[in-house]
Amino acid sequence: MTQTPPMASILVDQIEAKAGGFLATVTLNRPDKLNALNRDSWLALADVMKSLNEQTSLRCIILRGAGEKAFAAGADISAFEAERASVEQARSYGEAVQQAMASVSECCHPVIAMIQGVCVGGGLQLASACDMRIASHSARFGAPVKKLGLTMAYSELKLIADLVGPANALEILLEGELFKAERALEIGFINRLVADERLEQETRDTAERIADGAPIAARLHKRFVRRLLDPTPLTPHEQEESWLSIETEDYRTGVQAFLQKTKPLFKGA
Repeated sequence: MTQTPPMASILVDQIEAKAGGFLATVTLNRPDKLNALNRDSWLALADVMKSLNEQTSLRCIILRGAGEKAFAAGADISAFEAERASVEQARSYGEAVQQAMASVSECCHPVIAMIQGVCVGGGLQLASACDMRIASHSARFGAPVKKLGLTMAYSELKLIADLVGPANALEILLEGELFKAERALEIGFINRLVADERLEQETRDTAERIADGAPIAARLHKRFVRRLLDPTPLTPHEQEESWLSIETEDYRTGVQAFLQKTKPLFKGA
């Protein structure tokens, strides 16, 4: 089924996966602007991701850009005069961006960024909010905000720095140059690099492998890894979450299937 949020800037295609669960593809749909995002687009993306977060039947989400030229060219600079002309407007715009980023990073389902073409600025930030990033050789990355006299907000920069480390994050920001997919793989920004013609299939295969596993375990692993990026010591309650999966039906199903040498069919319960 296809949903059309405000301005048709975000499209959702939900299909049944081979694993018996569901995959959803979220498409940034402004190909005429290389999928650049304005304030309404950020808010629409946040709404879509929050809605998908509540769909317990989902097991994985693919985030991509429309067309073959861009994942996302970042913020729509042509809208800056109307949306970011003052500190107050910039703060409001930043809040919309942060809502969208959080809706991706905090979504309970694993999210894969499928990256082809341009992935810069806000696009780079958005990809960094995903759990995995698969790119094709045509992909180009960067954050040339220095050319606009802008800084990247703390919350947005943290997502990138957590992935590539402070030295590489500063290289990206201080030089402001676009870099190739091979460099993105070298610094750990992307997980996998494939030929352009293989990108969609590789991303779909990866999503189906994720959907093939126990969904509760996948959601817990996502939450655990995100939490470990926070240096605050784990609370006793958080430590206890390590054993939540033991009480699930999926755990019993998985153990029984292993012993019987059969493929487990997880129900997410």
